[in-house]
Amino acid sequence: MSTIEAEVDALRSEALEALTQADGEAAREAWRAEWLGRKDGRLTLRLRALKDAPPESRAALGKSLNELKATLEGELEARRDSARADALSALSADAALDVTLPGRPQSLGRLHPVTQTMNDCIDAFAEMGFRVFEGPEVEWSRYNFDAVRIPDDHPARDMWDTIWIDTLIEGERQMLLRTHTSPNQIRVMEQTEPPVRVIVPGKCYRQEATDATHEWMLTQIEGLAVDEGVRMSDLKGTLYAFARRLFGEDRRIIFHHSYFPFVEPGVEMAIDCFLCRAGGSDCRTCHDTGWIEILGAGMVHPEIIENAGYDSSRYTGFAFGVGIERVAMLRWGIEDIRHFYQNDLRFLRQF
Repeated sequence: MSTIEAEVDALRSEALEALTQADGEAAREAWRAEWLGRKDGRLTLRLRALKDAPPESRAALGKSLNELKATLEGELEARRDSARADALSALSADAALDVTLPGRPQSLGRLHPVTQTMNDCIDAFAEMGFRVFEGPEVEWSRYNFDAVRIPDDHPARDMWDTIWIDTLIEGERQMLLRTHTSPNQIRVMEQTEPPVRVIVPGKCYRQEATDATHEWMLTQIEGLAVDEGVRMSDLKGTLYAFARRLFGEDRRIIFHHSYFPFVEPGVEMAIDCFLCRAGGSDCRTCHDTGWIEILGAGMVHPEIIENAGYDSSRYTGFAFGVGIERVAMLRWGIEDIRHFYQNDLRFLRQF
């Protein structure tokens, strides 16, 4: 055996013997620092001293020392793997861990209750022959107000009731977040020849004080039917069928006269309060009226018909706007509309 081989074998034997005696991770780390440490590890220092070795033996010695380094690193890692496996086995035995048990299930997403209600409303009207039309949420004031007979001095145009876009066009604010889905009556009739039967689902925005039945953002479905001979009885029949589809045959429904600039006559449809069942006794949801209004409706004003380019002497129509959040409240007995947008999973997971 050459002198180089003898020297390397001696280092190997000493290092492996010391590693065998290293019990525990702290002891193994101390061994690593002593033999393989970057600054003053014994093997590291020996490799640095190669520059002083005789030229004729330097290559062979360097090769042997690098092979020894690889051997020691491999032995250290093998002992660490063995120690980890032993620790896992001990843990499994102590805790009686059943590795065949399934993992924790993933929490699945679901549709928001407002979205569920919206889809059910769309399905109900689709069964009656209405098709879906989508309009913009950022709307021109001429569609939101002028075309649907809301005059310049109407309070809805005030900055405290409507969310206006700051951009000025010809020195005036002309764009806004739509306050209702009614502008789409004009958009639909501009693009469609009669007969017309559409619904327009979407969000609307109003600067409104929030309470148990009002929110600044609301979801509506606008409905429009225009044809020859459309009557008020057609409107009532459509809305009765819709209400029975969503709430069942036992719910009480009333219509009462109301004013909307774009219909004449105008009505509101209300359903008996799910809390007091039209008893109206100290109920904060229906404000002691016994009824919750879910939609406004009426016969389309002849001026709206003319604004869209139709002949009002030939065509008549009805329109309605359904408040989706209020429908959802009635369906599931939710007493406060604000629950829908508080992002409370304890609430949302119930649907």
